[in-house]
Amino acid sequence: MKALFKAVAAAGIVAVALTGCGSSSTAGPAAAPAADLSTVKYEGSVSVITRYAGGNAAFFEKMAKDYEAAHPGVKVNLQQESDQGYKDKIKTLTASQNVPDVYFTWAGNYAEQFYDNGLALDLTNVIAPKTEWGSTMAPQALDAFTKDGKTYGVPLGLDAKYMVYNKKLFADAGVSVPTDLEGLLASCKSLKAKNIVPMSFGNKDGWPAIHYITQLNSYNVPAGTLDKDYKPATASFDDPGYKQSLDQFARIVDECTTTGKGANGTDYYSQRDAFGQGKAAMFYVENLEFAAAVPKGSPAETDGYDLFRLPAPAGAKGDTKALTGAPDGFLINSKAKNPALAVDFMKFVTSKQNAETLASTIGFPSPVTGTLNESNSTPQLRSSIEDLQKASRLSIWLDTVTVPGVADAYLSGVEGMISGTKTSQDVMTAVKAASDQAK
Repeated sequence: MKALFKAVAAAGIVAVALTGCGSSSTAGPAAAPAADLSTVKYEGSVSVITRYAGGNAAFFEKMAKDYEAAHPGVKVNLQQESDQGYKDKIKTLTASQNVPDVYFTWAGNYAEQFYDNGLALDLTNVIAPKTEWGSTMAPQALDAFTKDGKTYGVPLGLDAKYMVYNKKLFADAGVSVPTDLEGLLASCKSLKAKNIVPMSFGNKDGWPAIHYITQLNSYNVPAGTLDKDYKPATASFDDPGYKQSLDQFARIVDECTTTGKGANGTDYYSQRDAFGQGKAAMFYVENLEFAAAVPKGSPAETDGYDLFRLPAPAGAKGDTKALTGAPDGFLINSKAKNPALAVDFMKFVTSKQNAETLASTIGFPSPVTGTLNESNSTPQLRSSIEDLQKASRLSIWLDTVTVPGVADAYLSGVEGMISGTKTSQDVMTAVKAASDQAK
């Protein structure tokens, strides 16, 4: 599910399409017309588009069928696309001003393009944290789709990044869970001394490295500075923490992985499989992928596995309680003919019962609290959600929270660091230039 790149290319594509719609994403929010959401008329149709074609399609297929059964006067027109298929389709639909009533979005700059161009209904009155609907969800998930005090998105899958580790391999090397970055590096040294690969890592698609940088930036740069720098209008990228994060990542690659400078030619998924096969002690993975990383009956499951957050550097000046991740989400088209029906459909999708179904059918943890249990999830997945709810904030993936030019500068720059052709200073020079160009 992760060949998103992540929405770098997609964000640029949608920006072009939105420009064609008449308002610029740099011009500030365009006022969407007010909508009456107080009364739902169960008649007509609601159009929905997702990025869950293939193995994850079953959930929304069931939701459409069940909603129609509950409301015989309603037809759910469901389109499900692959990641790339969705990117292409939403570009076309946006340019033709034919966006479905309910449509998928990634958090960050990608979603904000729709807010700022008046294509997303303001849902603050129905889903903000203190509303009846919003109070059922993790505040961190709602925050990912909030801008300037207004909430626009309906979070669906609650996704966060964790280091999974093989308990037997840790025990064989006499290693305990590290509590800071230096402890992680020391653990890698001890594992290597026992001829155990400390960490599997592949960066062929570029984004796996960016997930490390996202978390390290949160640790090393104050949250307020990050928020300013991730927006070109207020960015400076002068904080030394950015360079520190890149240098720390380079140490992780050098001291904890065996792919090293060859990581850019190594596939993420083969490295994920290597962890599952018991060939590495650690792997940095999203909780949505726990089942894929550690399949039932795999050596890693037999050995036993658990998880911890990528540990913060000692003395870090940022938010050491922040956690990298972001929910998938859905927006309601502000121009929908029956917006109340569209909102009601997403209320149905995110009800407690259907949130439990989300986990049991496709393994996605929901932002709806109290919906994971022994029958629909693993102890590790439940542990990750319990931990996520303790996070001070979710740090949205660096390649979706920033504008496309900055994301691309980070992606290509970090790849250059891995291959040995660029320094951390080179990367930050390119990032700053890209940000300045986007002002």
